[in-house]
Amino acid sequence: MLIIGIAGGTGSGKTTVVQKIIESLPPGEVVLLPQDSYYKDSSHVPVEERQFINFDHPDAFDWALLSKQLNMLKEGKSIEQPTYSYITCTRQPETIHIEPRDVVIVEGILALCDPKLRSQMNLKVFVDADPDERLIRVISRDVVERGRTAEMVMERYTHVLKPMHLQFIEPTKRYADLIVPQGGNNKVAIDILTMYIEKNLKNSTKNKFCYAVHSIGKNTVSRY
Repeated sequence: MLIIGIAGGTGSGKTTVVQKIIESLPPGEVVLLPQDSYYKDSSHVPVEERQFINFDHPDAFDWALLSKQLNMLKEGKSIEQPTYSYITCTRQPETIHIEPRDVVIVEGILALCDPKLRSQMNLKVFVDADPDERLIRVISRDVVERGRTAEMVMERYTHVLKPMHLQFIEPTKRYADLIVPQGGNNKVAIDILTMYIEKNLKNSTKNKFCYAVHSIGKNTVSRY
């Protein structure tokens, strides 16, 4: 199993990079674990206070659960991935059943932040983009998908997104094996990343075949 961590600032194009990787590989080869699904449940927080939750701080994530489920997939076990609502800021009762696959991608702003999670990864990627471009994407996404006004988004960017990016997200770039500038528009970097994955998949298939042949040979009893 190949485990890949893909991090980068909000609106950097991480999702686009992941989508292009998945599209370039055979169907069913990739399992995606969005870090957004592993936010801590805030149902115990008064509704009027949930708007002040800092989703860009490392403490907002359930690292233990993410690491545990990633390890379960590595062991060949299925998981029930949690789901999270940005509207209510709570973990939902519904889960997503996920079976292990040859490639697992952990994608999120702080995917490279936790030391234990990093140690479980075979490849670490940081998607970079111009701050102005990221801001435009954040405004467009949050207004449409998360029910926020443009004013709310700008306020959040100034007081949360930008300082958290500088304090926590940007520093994780030093852990990356590969940095992808220009986000999802960098075709060359995405092609290199895809070729790396395909090469590892071929080697994995070859090793499995050799192991199977070796096992058959050991268990075969000569009739002569």
